[in-house]
Amino acid sequence: MTARLFEPLRLDDLTLENRIIVAPMCQYSAHAGQAGDWHLMHLGQMAMSGAGLLTLEATAISPEARISPTDLGLYSDETERALGRVLDAVRGYAPVPIAIQINHAGRKASSRAPWDGGAQIDPQAPDGWRTEAPSALAHGADEVAPLALDSEGLKRIRDGFVATARRALNLGIDGFELHGAHGYLLHQFLSPLSNQRTDQYGGSLANRMRFPLECFEAVREAVPAGKPVWMRVSATDWVEEGWTLEETVELAHALKRRGAAAIHVSTGGLSTRQQIPLSAGYQVPFAERIKAETGLTTIAVGLITEAAHAESILAQNQADAVSLARALLYNPRWPWHAAAELGAQVRAPRQYWRSQPRQFKDLFADTRHGQR
Repeated sequence: MTARLFEPLRLDDLTLENRIIVAPMCQYSAHAGQAGDWHLMHLGQMAMSGAGLLTLEATAISPEARISPTDLGLYSDETERALGRVLDAVRGYAPVPIAIQINHAGRKASSRAPWDGGAQIDPQAPDGWRTEAPSALAHGADEVAPLALDSEGLKRIRDGFVATARRALNLGIDGFELHGAHGYLLHQFLSPLSNQRTDQYGGSLANRMRFPLECFEAVREAVPAGKPVWMRVSATDWVEEGWTLEETVELAHALKRRGAAAIHVSTGGLSTRQQIPLSAGYQVPFAERIKAETGLTTIAVGLITEAAHAESILAQNQADAVSLARALLYNPRWPWHAAAELGAQVRAPRQYWRSQPRQFKDLFADTRHGQR
């Protein structure tokens, strides 16, 4: 019997060969938003991993939308050409479906890379800028508060999500994920901790969901039917009186009604007061609840590092796919090893076939033709 982890998964008209997804992972290595040789190396490794889908890192809709000055962007002809060069090279050797995560960092923008401390950059510094958010509430106590978005700003950002999606279409992107998690702009609208607006975009749950859903609808309308669009969410802020799982379930229902192909379930990232009880698969119960109550295709993520654990999540119907980040950075061949452990087959470049251990017959399939 085929391992559940290596069964195909359909997202609208896109069929993934297995249920392992390379999660979006910020590299903080772009120049003026432009992908470079590091992205070619990194994405090349991930594309050859054998995963069913490769998701690009959080990709900014404008320079001001970047988390850091070295974030990837897709908002100009220059950024489009740079990313196109990288993707063309990657696809030449590993034709895995590729998705993009479209993002605006909101009040968490203008920050240092993690290895430089991750602190907010002074807006007056040469490489800093004033951030924008639903409300003029800083993320950290020692940070400069963002500017509260007005109606013109909201329209600019909605249009930015659409413009980035259209540029991604030019590059042949297969799937589109809006980043509504980890304390970035769309999550900031959802959470009452960061959204204290008194207009139609604040207050009630329906009002707080309004702008993220407007952005989703705009991208869904811009992307041709059959190409999947979905959202990544934080199912809880892990803070009292913050965004909750129950509210996430309502958001998932709303996304499903608007044609979402899936929901990618993470948690946290909005508040410095969060208290997260880390353990293997600690976010899976959130995905399980959302899947059970909405029927929406659900992607689980978070400290899923072992093949047997990933298989059990799918076998127990807790999620439809698993998304890996750090585990794949540590071991870019994780899907190969999972296939060997679970008695499945996985795509690999012919140049690497001789690495197959003798005890595993027909472990590898051709990345180009799907056969030995």
